[in-house]
Amino acid sequence: MTEHSAPERPGHRETKAHASEQVFHYPLEREFVEPDWTRLPGYREVTREQWESAQWQRAHSVKNLVELKRAFGDFLDDDLYEDILRDQQERATMSMLLPPQMLNTMQVDDLRSDRVRRYMAPAYSERRIDWPNHPMASRDSLHEADMWAVEGLTHRYPTKVLAELLSTCPQYCGHCTRMDLVGNDTPQFLKYKFEIKQQERWDAMLDYLRRTPSVRDVVVSGGDVANLPIKRLESFVSQLLDIGNIRDIRLATKGLMGIPQHFLQTEVLEGLERLATKANDRGVDLAVHTHVNTAQQITPLVARAVKALLDMGFRDVRNQGVLLRGVNTTPADLLELCFTLLDHAKVMPYYFYMCDMIPNSEHWRTSVAEAQDLQHAIMGFLPGFATPRVVCDVPFVGKRWVHQVEEYDRINGISYWTKNYRTGIEYDDPEALERRYPYYDPIYTLPEEGQDYWRSQQVHEGELAPA
Repeated sequence: MTEHSAPERPGHRETKAHASEQVFHYPLEREFVEPDWTRLPGYREVTREQWESAQWQRAHSVKNLVELKRAFGDFLDDDLYEDILRDQQERATMSMLLPPQMLNTMQVDDLRSDRVRRYMAPAYSERRIDWPNHPMASRDSLHEADMWAVEGLTHRYPTKVLAELLSTCPQYCGHCTRMDLVGNDTPQFLKYKFEIKQQERWDAMLDYLRRTPSVRDVVVSGGDVANLPIKRLESFVSQLLDIGNIRDIRLATKGLMGIPQHFLQTEVLEGLERLATKANDRGVDLAVHTHVNTAQQITPLVARAVKALLDMGFRDVRNQGVLLRGVNTTPADLLELCFTLLDHAKVMPYYFYMCDMIPNSEHWRTSVAEAQDLQHAIMGFLPGFATPRVVCDVPFVGKRWVHQVEEYDRINGISYWTKNYRTGIEYDDPEALERRYPYYDPIYTLPEEGQDYWRSQQVHEGELAPA
């Protein structure tokens, strides 16, 4: 082109893009309906009015294997019954508690393989025999109690705290990271009991927050806020809203999925709406965080409860799932869950945590490398704002995206992480920000050289090496 000649317009372009085969096929294929509870022998005579009653759901929640057999009938065969029984007697960190709503999301034609059953009512044969525990596993795997400002109030991050208001839930998950505190005792594990009376603990929490203006974000959890009478929850959260430095409040509840009927009660809706109105008047973001691990757990009742929260002015409803081998650790599983949350329930996919290093959890846990692969595999399918982060909750560090690892010994399965802030227990530690904090992969995922290393460590510590 000469100095004075006109520019040429680009010529014709052939279109080449088209849909192609992927690891996940969209649109969703699973039918979005409330599963028919009358297919279950224990619920054949249950009316819709009963089923949609929170009181009925709580009164008929399954608390032991006899009640589970009564609900499932012949769908729960003798072999699986005995397998779950042995697990409860020898391995379980959590007692059994399952609302009918959650039972109804299980694929009862094959309970042995069902994903919800696998993590809500685990069987002994599913646990690792070679490595049932990692040698570095602990009851309070995140050391939350080490960072209590007052009993039950964990000040782990510079501007955020976790308020554990109670130690019970409407349902108990086998992989619960707070197994040290939450739920009933099991034959293997006696639980910590709060020593200070509930109201005194709550008052101490509120007093600490009033005296600590650097805190702007409070996660109200437990346990599960669905187990608090709405007047008690409303009172505590309303007092949080009166503290000038609090700008974000998140209510944590798996009950939104496990017993959505609770959130559809008139009294509960009215109390939550008053809180949403007050939060919006104050310019505070009030949100709900829930915990769904498989797409089959999202039903129209869950969607109704979420819609009610969003309509009354909650900022968002977000999901924090946990990576559990045998439940959701393929790209297709995660993508189906994320799209189901978005399309049917208007729940934002937020986090997928690596399963924490509690006792007897090795069979569920993934390695850091596997978690990195999953994060990579789901990129580009979902909107950017709805692409969940896969995170490792590193003891004494906090949540880190799985690609933030500082160093990774893949032979021995030890990853090293750094932190960028001090907690109250490290304020005078000059090396806190230079130290590398370890996290440990499941040993059975390691090459034989790495497994030999951990066998030698156990022998060195005077413990029996696994068979």
